Amino acid sequence: MKQHDLVVIGAGPGGYVAAIRAAQLGMNVACIEKEGALGGTCLRVGCIPSKALLEASELFRQAKTSFSEFGIGVGEVSLDLPTMQKRKDNIVAGLCKGIEGLFRKNKITRYFGHGRIVAPGQVVVEGDQPEEISARHIIIATGSKSSPLRGVAVDGDRIATSTEALSFPEVPEHLVVIGAGVIGLELGCVWSRLGAKVTVVEYLDRILPGMDGEIVAEAQKTFQKQGLEFRLGRRVTGARVEGKQVFVECEGEQPLACDRVLLAVGRIPNTDNLGLDTVNVGVDQRGRIIVDEHYATTIPGIYAIGDVIAGPMLAHKAEEEGIACAELLAGKYGHVNYDAIPGVVYTEPEIASVGKTEEELKAAGMPYRKGSFPFMANARAKALGHTGGRVKILAHTETDRILGVHIIGPRAGDMIAEAVVAIEFGATSEDIARSSHAHPTLAEVMKEAALAVDGRTIHM
Repeated sequence: MKQHDLVVIGAGPGGYVAAIRAAQLGMNVACIEKEGALGGTCLRVGCIPSKALLEASELFRQAKTSFSEFGIGVGEVSLDLPTMQKRKDNIVAGLCKGIEGLFRKNKITRYFGHGRIVAPGQVVVEGDQPEEISARHIIIATGSKSSPLRGVAVDGDRIATSTEALSFPEVPEHLVVIGAGVIGLELGCVWSRLGAKVTVVEYLDRILPGMDGEIVAEAQKTFQKQGLEFRLGRRVTGARVEGKQVFVECEGEQPLACDRVLLAVGRIPNTDNLGLDTVNVGVDQRGRIIVDEHYATTIPGIYAIGDVIAGPMLAHKAEEEGIACAELLAGKYGHVNYDAIPGVVYTEPEIASVGKTEEELKAAGMPYRKGSFPFMANARAKALGHTGGRVKILAHTETDRILGVHIIGPRAGDMIAEAVVAIEFGATSEDIARSSHAHPTLAEVMKEAALAVDGRTIHM
């Protein structure tokens, strides 16, 4: 039986980062992954390939609609979808190879196959290269998978999940997206830019549940101007394929005909056949593994991080947990501040958020002040030609500590980092307002929003 100090099951963002940090701290580490490429859903069929398509499709849209405003004539613009897909695949392959190199650098043993816990401290690898492994510690980092929806049977072709929607062989004539969350909107925008008619059907009466309502309302208006159609407050009861057509059935309405469907109603923990029942690892009603503040499960020596436990299903959240868990196992101090985990929607404009929303503060009875500043009044945004959106800062009325920051606008995903650091260090809106921000930059909008909390904006 092979022996290690730590075995990590899953090589996604949480798993491979935990393995690397543990190896840095002197542990003999192994990682079990059933897919040939390392990196998990995020790298292989999620965050990275979708961002490659989002970037390419946005450039395509701009070339058709707005390059002329910059004095750039490009003639007739055409789409080469196979080349766009090949670029995406090359980016993914290169990053996956990079993780292999990091494993070699940190002397991490990689096992190929499905990991299953058969007893505390004991894991078997099932597949073409079976192994039996013993370890002092086991970290479960197996991520998540697309949530099913009753009545909608995914066939991987006409009715797809996000995985298949990254590689449609042609641009759909009419794509129906079931679910108005981050994944549905991002991929809906990709195919809309490339020429598809896109209809987004959502059970709730709003898009992007959990994000700040004021920012979301502005986002929806922008997406509608870009051509997305929203049917909110609709309950999808089924979808059937007839030849090359799909009919999506909504309660109380005529079926909606299209040629492809993307099912994007969320994700669920990927814990199938891990042996949780065998060793009596506790799970909650939603199938998430129960852990304490040290990521320990109900069974000594077994830990869990990332999408398989409670909290936002985000790659960077899993990474932080992986590092914290590895450091705790090494006897060091590991901690994650869940009030400082950002969320980003990589549409155009981007949407980014950290901390509490205005709705959450009102529900909690928390006294707050609000400051907001538009990109329209920012010189760099005008130079870029992206002037839609705003930065919104929520600060405690008495202490002025920043409680939440919400951005819709150009490069919001990059700009939110300043707000994350501010919340992490307990900064106030005055701290940001008094800090010099380079001119001309988009970051100046953050400074002006901080000034707006106290009603003293300079440029508006």
